[in-house]
Amino acid sequence: MPRKTKRTVHKCICQNCIIHPYNQIAKQHQAINRVLSGLDERNRRRFIGVLALQWGRGGTTQLSQVTGLSRKTIERGRHEIESPGENRARGIRRSGAGRLPVEKNSQAC
Repeated sequence: MPRKTKRTVHKCICQNCIIHPYNQIAKQHQAINRVLSGLDERNRRRFIGVLALQWGRGGTTQLSQVTGLSRKTIERGRHEIESPGENRARGIRRSGAGRLPVEKNSQAC
């Protein structure tokens, strides 16, 4: 049975959100990050790929700052959206794949 881990919402580091954290653009960036926190790896990539296509030139760099995802991941999502038939075999990671969570053990000396 796959483990459900609660993903934290990324805080945008763009200049607009730092200077004006309550304006409309900052609220849009917060909404994007809230949606991403509920998606799995593949759907996160594809969602950001769609946004990068909509934002046009420079969208990949901006979304990288907004979401904390690498530019390579965003470009991969754009490619998956532009050519959906090529990447059907690739999916999300198997259950239990990836790094294990780090747990601190406090031992009394």
